Amino acid sequence: MKTTRRRPYAEQRPQDLGGGVWSVPVPIPGNPLGYTLVYAVDSPKGPLLVDAGWNHPDAWQALTQGLSTLGLDVSAVSGVVVTHFHPDHAGLAGQVRQESGAWIAMHEADAALVRLMHNLADSDHRDFQADMLKRAGAEESDVQVVTAARPEPPALPDRELRDGDLVDLPGRKLRAVHTPGHTPGHICLHLEDADRLFTGDHVLPDITPHVGIYPYDRNDVDPLGDFLDSLDRVGELGTLDALPAHEWIFPDVAARAAEIRHHHEDKLQGLGALMAERAEPLTIWETAAMMTWNRPWDDLSPMLRGMAAGEAAAHLRTLEARGVIRRVSGGDVTRFQALES
Repeated sequence: MKTTRRRPYAEQRPQDLGGGVWSVPVPIPGNPLGYTLVYAVDSPKGPLLVDAGWNHPDAWQALTQGLSTLGLDVSAVSGVVVTHFHPDHAGLAGQVRQESGAWIAMHEADAALVRLMHNLADSDHRDFQADMLKRAGAEESDVQVVTAARPEPPALPDRELRDGDLVDLPGRKLRAVHTPGHTPGHICLHLEDADRLFTGDHVLPDITPHVGIYPYDRNDVDPLGDFLDSLDRVGELGTLDALPAHEWIFPDVAARAAEIRHHHEDKLQGLGALMAERAEPLTIWETAAMMTWNRPWDDLSPMLRGMAAGEAAAHLRTLEARGVIRRVSGGDVTRFQALES
C-alpha cells in the first residue's frame, strides 16, 4: 500500500519545469496522497497531458486553473496519455476530451480492463469482489464493507499503446515503456529528447506503489514478478530525471528503481521465513495479517485490508513461482504452505 510523508511545498503548485514541460498538482479528495502530478508537454498541435487526475469538481478546477496559471488552456489539449487506468490518473481524461476534443491513449492491457469495467454490471462486480474476498479468508464484515461501493469506470480510450510505441507528439520523441506490476498495462513515458521519464506510479521517490493480484488466488499471472522485471528495465534506461505522478520530481530513476527492488526482495525473504515457521497452511487474509504495513492490521480499514490482501497475494504468488511455497487445494478457501527444505 502507498504510504506518504510531507511533500516539498514547491511540488504543490503549478510549475514550469523547462524544456516545454509543466506540472499541475491535482488534488485527490480524502486521500492521504494529497494530489496527482499531471504533466503537460508542449506540442505544435497543443499541449499533451500525461495523466489527468481524479474525477471531482475540485480536481477539475485545480487542473484547469493550474494550466491557465502556466499560460495553457484545457480547451487546447491535443491528447491525454494515461499511465494507467486508476481513477487518480484517468478520472478526468473524459472531461478533458469533452472540453477539447483530445484523444485518450493508454496501454492495450489497461484498455481491456476499462472495457471490462464498462461491461460489468454493478451486481456482477459486487459478486466478483465478494467471492474473491471469501476465497481469501476475509471476515464477513470486511466483505460487506469492501463490496458496498464501486468507483465509476474511467473513460474508454481512443488509442491503444504497446511497448515501444511513439506517442503522437510532433517535434518530440515520447516513447511508451511497458512497466506492468501496479496495473497490467502501466506505462512509463520516456521523453527521449530531454532525458526525462514520466514514471506514473511505477517509480516514486519515497513510497512504493501498490502491487496486488486480483482475483487474489490467480495462478496464471505474477504481477510482483512483472513489477520487479520492469524495475530492472527502467534501471537500464540510465540516470534519467524522474517525473512521477505523486510526491516530487527526483534525479536518477535507476538508483531509486534498485532501492524499490531491494525492498521487495527483503519483503519476499521475510515472508518466506514466516511461512517456513508455520506448520499449518495459511489463507491469504491470515498471511496479510502477519505482514508489516504502515499501520497495525487491526487499525486498517476494511478497504485497506483488502488492498493489503492483494499485496500479500502478489508476494505469495511470486514465492510460489519461485518454488518456495505451494498452494494447498481443497475447500472453498485458498491456502499456502512452505515447501520442505
